Amino acid sequence: MTERVAIVTGAGSGIGRSAALALLNDGYSVAIAGRRKDMLEETAALAKAGKPLVVPTDVTDPESVNQLFAAVKSTFGRLDVLFNNAGIGAPATDFGDIAYEQWLAVVSVNLNGMFLCANAAYRAMRDQSPRGGRIINNGSISAHVPRPGSAPYTATKHAITGLTKSISLDGRVHDIAASQIDIGNAATQMTERMGTTGSLQANGEIALEPTMDVENVGATILMMSNMSLDTNVQFITVMATKMPFIGRG
Repeated sequence: MTERVAIVTGAGSGIGRSAALALLNDGYSVAIAGRRKDMLEETAALAKAGKPLVVPTDVTDPESVNQLFAAVKSTFGRLDVLFNNAGIGAPATDFGDIAYEQWLAVVSVNLNGMFLCANAAYRAMRDQSPRGGRIINNGSISAHVPRPGSAPYTATKHAITGLTKSISLDGRVHDIAASQIDIGNAATQMTERMGTTGSLQANGEIALEPTMDVENVGATILMMSNMSLDTNVQFITVMATKMPFIGRG
């Protein structure tokens, strides 16, 4: 096979855009999925190679997810890689003050949405010929160590670790590899405050934190995607070298 096909969710900006462009510029056909069509089209316009397919998608809606995967099948005929990236955070809130609606909003995207996309990708990879593929779930360093006031986000990212392990185990017989990438302080709009106004630390202080170029994440996704299916990076952490993660406590 010469054509390689990928889906990237949350591809309208930040980490998702970086991954989509890395795959496209390496020659992949990529379904660029996310909620805002204008941002998806902007990502597609930045590609220097590959075949972009813009598919506005709400990952919390099963029908919307089904339409995404149907569009990929009808356009490209198969699926080799899913970067399951779409996710949201919430304002830092003391655990006792978190509203149930706030909890549900984060769980709906970060866990239910990831399940829906991984589940659809799994079926596509299992049932296609030749079978198999790779599902890469976006975890976070919060899958290991929480930040203050981040219970909804942290809980969902811990859950993604269990989801990834389960997909890895069930997927073996179908030549489906599942991986988790844990990213720390990639420079995006979401993390801009870390280097300008600072972030709340465990000791209650607000401190500036180093960030890294988001293109490093895209390069890592491309590296993982290009591995043969008899090889898997089960878990990988990509983080700003000097961020306060190792040694925290």
